Amino acid sequence: MFEQRKGWKGRSVWLLGALLAVSGCSKATESTEAPSGALAQRAEQGSSLGDLPLVEGASVARVFAQKLEQPTALEETAAVHVKLAPPANAELSESLVRVVGSTSDPVVLFRSDALAELGVIPQSPGPEFFTLFSQVTDEALDQRTQSEEALLSGAFGEVTRERILFNGRHPAARFEGLEFQAQAFRNGGMTLIDGCPAGPPSSQALWDKTLLLRSPQVVQDPTRTWDPCTNQGTRGGVWTFGHLMRQMATNAGPNVTPDRFVLKWLSTWLNDQTINGDVVPQRRQEMFDQVIRPWALASGGDAFLSNAGGQWQVGIAGELNLDIAPFRLLAIVNRIDLAGNTGGYGGTSTAGELRFVFGVTQPQFWGVPGGSEATCGLKPFTTIVEYGVPRVGCQQVIDYARQWADLGTHSSFDAAYLSKLETITQSVVLANKAPSKGNGSALNQLRTNEIALAPPGGKWELREFQLADEDPDAGTTTSSNGLLRPHTVALTPNDATHNTQVDPDVNHTVLNTVLPGLTSSPTIVPSACTSSFTVPHKVNGNPFLGGHAQVNPPTHWEAFAVDPSDAPQVCARKEFSGNTCNGCHFGDTALDGTNGNNAFMHISATSGIPAKPSKFLTGGGVGFMFSVPDTQFGAPVASWPFADLARRQQRLYQIASCSTCSRFFALDAGLLAHMEELAGVVPFDRIAGSVEEPSFKVGPIRDMETVKRLFESRASFAKEPRDLPLNFLRPPETFVH
Repeated sequence: MFEQRKGWKGRSVWLLGALLAVSGCSKATESTEAPSGALAQRAEQGSSLGDLPLVEGASVARVFAQKLEQPTALEETAAVHVKLAPPANAELSESLVRVVGSTSDPVVLFRSDALAELGVIPQSPGPEFFTLFSQVTDEALDQRTQSEEALLSGAFGEVTRERILFNGRHPAARFEGLEFQAQAFRNGGMTLIDGCPAGPPSSQALWDKTLLLRSPQVVQDPTRTWDPCTNQGTRGGVWTFGHLMRQMATNAGPNVTPDRFVLKWLSTWLNDQTINGDVVPQRRQEMFDQVIRPWALASGGDAFLSNAGGQWQVGIAGELNLDIAPFRLLAIVNRIDLAGNTGGYGGTSTAGELRFVFGVTQPQFWGVPGGSEATCGLKPFTTIVEYGVPRVGCQQVIDYARQWADLGTHSSFDAAYLSKLETITQSVVLANKAPSKGNGSALNQLRTNEIALAPPGGKWELREFQLADEDPDAGTTTSSNGLLRPHTVALTPNDATHNTQVDPDVNHTVLNTVLPGLTSSPTIVPSACTSSFTVPHKVNGNPFLGGHAQVNPPTHWEAFAVDPSDAPQVCARKEFSGNTCNGCHFGDTALDGTNGNNAFMHISATSGIPAKPSKFLTGGGVGFMFSVPDTQFGAPVASWPFADLARRQQRLYQIASCSTCSRFFALDAGLLAHMEELAGVVPFDRIAGSVEEPSFKVGPIRDMETVKRLFESRASFAKEPRDLPLNFLRPPETFVH
C-alpha cells in the first residue's frame, strides 16, 4: 500500500510533454491501458483491493491538455486531447474527424495526429487521441491547484496516494495519483487532466456520511424523519415520504391533492397494465390488504374496492394521512457517480442523482406510542425515489460535490452535519426545482422492488414510474405534468415473452447493440469491460423492453451465440445482463441468491436500522472486493469483482477536488450539413442501440484538406460557450442501478 498521511505534499514535478519527447508518442499511447497480463488477473471472492496489480499512474490517463501557441479564431487557448473509445461504427475507425453526442448537439473532434501535421497544435499524444478546444483561464488553473493542495493538506482528512483504476464498475488495478501541473501547462507542456493526486482512503465512516446514509442518527433523526414503527419523530419532516410526495404533487393538476396523488399511484397495482406490449399482472388484493386499507384505517377512515366497467378502483372514506405514511426511511443515497456517464459522450455537465430508499411497513400499533421494530411488520418491499440533481455547469457540479465531501469532515452526525444535509436534500426535492420536468419536480423515476404483494408462489417484482408520457412506438419519453405513470423498466427485456437463455432478440441485442458499444480497448475479461449502449423499446420489430421485471426466475440474461473464448463477446453479454433489473438485483451481483444476506435488494428492507447493504456495494468490507462468477459461463471464464462504494467515493472526491472548469463552444447542427457538403459524409458515431437516425450519410473523413477546412469553419457555427470540466468527455459507461 502507498503511504497515508494528513499533510502529504507531492513529489517532484511530472511533465508529460518531456515523457513523450523521450519515449515517443506511439509507446506512450500503448501504455494508456494497464498491462493486459496484470489486468487479466481474477479477483477471488472477498479478495483485497491491495492485491490488484500495480501500474504507472501516467499509463491510465485518457485526457491531456496543452496550451496553444496562438489562440484559435474563437479565442480558444487550449487543446484538449481525449483517447476516445473505439467507434460503434467500425467504418469510422480510420476517420480523421469524429462527431459524438447527438445530431442536435454535436461534439466535433479532430484526430490529434492530423492537427499536429497541419500545425494547429504543437504536439499529438498519439494516434488514438482526438482533439477539441477550450478557453482555459488562469483563474481556473489556480482554482484547480488550490483545491488539490487543500485535499493533500488534509482538508477532507487523511489522504492516500493510492488510487484504484475502475473499469466501469470493476476494480482493475492500483496506481499512484499524480498532481495537476499548472505551470507545466502554462509552459506549453502536455499535461494530465483527468487525474487526482490523492483522496481519502475508503472507510465506513465516509461511506456513511457522504454516500450511503443509513445511520440511525440520519434515518431516525427526530426533527426530519418520522418512524411508523415507533411513532417517533416529526410528522411531515423534510426526509419523510410525505414531504417528498407533497413536493412532487405540486403542479399535478387542480384536483390532485397530495394524498390523491399517492393513492392514484398505489392504485396502479389494482388492475393489469399493458406497457410496451408487456402485460403487468395486478397485485390488487395484496396492495389493498397490506398497504391501502391499513393506511386508511390508521388515518381515521376506511377504504373499499369497487369495480366499474371491468376496472377496479379504490374508494376512501376520508383521506390518506401522508404524515403517517407506512414508508420507513432506510437510506439517503448520493449518486454523484452518475454525473454525465450514462448517455455516452456529450456536452453537458450534471451532478447525478439523489435517492431516498424507503421500506414499506404494516405496524401493529400504527401511530400509537410504544410501538417497536418487533411490531412494525417490516415488508420485503422497497420504494426508491430517484431525483436528477438540478445542477448544470462545471462549477455548480463541483460546488455540489464539495458539499457532500464537507459532510465527511464531521466527526459525528451532529446538528451542523444534519443541517447541511438538509440544505443539500431540500435543494433537490422541493417543488419547482426542475421547471422543465413533470410537475416541476426533479424526479427522474420512482422504482419499487418487492415480493410482499406477490400472490402465493409469486416472484419478486420491480416496477418503474415517471412524471412523463412514454411512447414505445416512437421510442420516446416526454416529461409532463400529472400523476406518476407506469414506465418500462430500464434496460430490461420483457421476461414473459423473451427467454432468458435462448431468445433471438436478446442474442441480437448483445451482439449488435452492446458489442459495438464496448469502450474498453482492448477488452480484457474481467478487468477491462465497459460498454455504452441503449436498449430500444423494440428489437427486430418485437416489443422488447418490459413493463416490469420479475426475479428468480429469471436471475440473469444469456446470449446463446456468444463465444466463451471471445473476450469482447463475454464482456458484452455481462454488460447487458448486469444492467437489467434481474441481473443487477440477483444473478450478476450475488452468489447463490445471496448478496451479503440481501436477496434481491442492495439495501435490505427487513434487516432493521441500520439497513444492511449488499456485498455488491461494500465489496465485502472496506478495502475488499466481492467477486461473482459469470452467470453464463461460470468462474472458469470470468469472475466479476465489485466494490461499488469505493468506486463512488473515489469519483466524489475526483469531482470535488480535481476538476478544472473551462469554456467549450457548443456547435450548431448546421456544421454537420456543412460537413456533408464538404466531404459527402458525416463521421457521426451514435451510441450503440440509439434510436436516433441521422438524416445525412455516415462515413469516414480521410482527406487532410477537408480536415483543415472543417477546423477553420467552426467559428461560423459556434454558439454560446458552456461551462464544462476539461475532462467532460469521459469514457461513457452504462449503468442506472
